[in-house]
Amino acid sequence: MLDPYPILPFTQSASASLRLPGSKSITNRALVLAAMCEGETLLEGALFSQDTEIMVDSLRRLGFSVEADPTAETIRIQGQGGRIPNQTADLFVGNAGTAARFLTALCAASPKGVYHLDGVPQMRTRPMAGLLDALTSLGAEIESDGGHFPIRIQASGLAGGDVAVEAGASSQMLSALLMVAPLARRDCRFQIGSVRIPFVQMTLQMMEQFGQPRPSAPLQSSTRELSIAAASPYRRPPDGSYRIEADVTAASYFATLPLVVGGEITIENFSHTGHSLQGDAAYFEVLQTLGGSLNSDGRHGTRFTRSAPPPATPLAFDFSGFSDTFLTLAAISPLLRAPLRIHGIAHTRKQETDRVSAMANELGKLGQTVEESEDALAIQPRRDHLGSEDLHGIDTYHDHRFAMSFALLGLHDLRGDGRPWLAIRNPQCCAKTFPGFFQVLAGVHQRSHSPTQR
Repeated sequence: MLDPYPILPFTQSASASLRLPGSKSITNRALVLAAMCEGETLLEGALFSQDTEIMVDSLRRLGFSVEADPTAETIRIQGQGGRIPNQTADLFVGNAGTAARFLTALCAASPKGVYHLDGVPQMRTRPMAGLLDALTSLGAEIESDGGHFPIRIQASGLAGGDVAVEAGASSQMLSALLMVAPLARRDCRFQIGSVRIPFVQMTLQMMEQFGQPRPSAPLQSSTRELSIAAASPYRRPPDGSYRIEADVTAASYFATLPLVVGGEITIENFSHTGHSLQGDAAYFEVLQTLGGSLNSDGRHGTRFTRSAPPPATPLAFDFSGFSDTFLTLAAISPLLRAPLRIHGIAHTRKQETDRVSAMANELGKLGQTVEESEDALAIQPRRDHLGSEDLHGIDTYHDHRFAMSFALLGLHDLRGDGRPWLAIRNPQCCAKTFPGFFQVLAGVHQRSHSPTQR
């Protein structure tokens, strides 16, 4: 793949169908939950990407039997009923936040063992202190670099009891604690402050699917305590298999494509009518406000079209509950007709990169007027400032979502002749969650421009 990778604009409206890979968030949760069951679980529709391969490799290093088949999109894992087979292991998590937090909690819950975890330099700056403090309160012995990686865990199980959790920087920390709480010696009662609900709700629903009792009360923004019963074993799904949903965050890119180029896109393995575990599905409400339309019959996927031009009045959206998709909207903001304010995104400053500042920087290089605050971006679209004979190079900051989001903008036929005007630097960073993204995008382009394949 070329680097920078030039994006070939659409000179015709989109007209294509596609299938998406499985959800990273669900795949990694399912791997941990299946490892805590007794016996074999088959994960179907699993995502194969850097982040999930890190989780698979780490579980193998911990002694679990894991058989992965990328072609069939299946992973077989032999659970050990809450035990970790190997009592020593060195785990390298790269920059995978889910793997880092979930594996830390899993290792701390082991009745015995010594485990070392580390990652790339960026992972060493990402928030871990809230999780490490809570695990220490539950009886874990952990050495860290000031609340960051690298860490050393001297495992002796978790005592349970009451513990305050500071998970405002990442809901993954609370999810990690919830998943291992049934392994504790006593019930756990987590006192929680500010936390983004959707991914915690996903965790609780998946725990229920793997045999844990349903919480006594629904999780809400006002919830301040969550209780998890101890000594409640995880159980495999009734038929021993678990199907992973298609990745909704990945769907956001292709669902947005008709807003950029017109036409329609059908995502075959995504149904908007059914219940989704993924909170990022809230992005589709934003899409409809922008003039997008979606239709799902529950059998043939979901069809996305553009039913109206974007509003000519100022727009404001709170992305606090589905922040992975804010980049999708921000990247195409130069094509909107009115000022846009995106808020609820302060926590994304501590993800793969400082996403708020990085987005402001890339839009600024494209001639857009951007006002950055701690929790928000205010963008004044300047479509006329995009025009140039130069090929704009987009920096991706080793962040997969920058590459995929700005690829959407590059699909706009800025010069009216199909010539590329935007290129993505380090396109390989998409391997983190969607290794085949640019191949899928090229296939959509080919089918949309070939009458015989429409």
